Amino acid sequence: EKAKLLRSQPAQIVEPKGLLYVQQREFAVTTPKDGSVSILGSDDATTCHIVVLRHTGSGATCLTHCDGSDTEAEVSLIMSSVKSFSHSTTYGRLEVHLVGGFNDDRQLSQKLTNQLLRAFDLQPDDIHLVTFCVTELNDREEQDVHFPIIYGIAVNVKTAEIFPATFPEKGPDEDLRSAHVLTGAALTNIYDARMEQLHIGPYFWRPFPHVDFWLEQDDEQILQNLSTSPLAEPPHFVSHIRSTLTFLKEHPFPSRSLFPDRKPRVYKKNAEGLWEQVCSGKI
Repeated sequence: EKAKLLRSQPAQIVEPKGLLYVQQREFAVTTPKDGSVSILGSDDATTCHIVVLRHTGSGATCLTHCDGSDTEAEVSLIMSSVKSFSHSTTYGRLEVHLVGGFNDDRQLSQKLTNQLLRAFDLQPDDIHLVTFCVTELNDREEQDVHFPIIYGIAVNVKTAEIFPATFPEKGPDEDLRSAHVLTGAALTNIYDARMEQLHIGPYFWRPFPHVDFWLEQDDEQILQNLSTSPLAEPPHFVSHIRSTLTFLKEHPFPSRSLFPDRKPRVYKKNAEGLWEQVCSGKI
């Protein structure tokens, strides 16, 4: 019933003000007390799943975008992140919302759904599954081709409302964060809720193999080889991958060009509610 209700809502466009956008293999956790961030969101999930874990007592809310790379470790990580904000709360329960995936040919969505259910089941805490809109419950068919119905969601940290969403702005440092994933990163926490700061990096990778070869390929080749579900990708998938590959070509050694001082790039919301880089001298 909950999945049906969620699927029937049109995707809302979420503007950057007050938004913390979470990319693949990233997570962020905050509480209703946060004066900078009121909405956590992520989209462009095809076989990936977006997970929201919330403690109803403290209101601590975590959103992550999982792709099945190391599901058990990722679930443990988001569990401890939410619990770290909920220690002093004597009432309330942990609730989880799973959204994403579809009936893809390779059954990657189904595999990830099973992994997530198992990983939450293995936790010592009681966790209540409140929203389950994944794989076959998030699937639509058009001329024998399957697509996800919902590609992205947002959660309002203050009200706990969850709704389908798209995000015109996915920054800051979109290419840098995507490059981190494309080079095989583990799930990364990008937000310090106590300081209300976004921390990107420091990230290090080796030169990306065959980057010139991939940049020479046409759109179809990139789509077929670098997507888990070529037919169901959003229209900007290829341009996003090209942009990330170009970034990797420009920065083969991020320790020299991006993070020479081994410190993260730090952002805070300004008076307009938009991310602004904090110069590293002030930290």
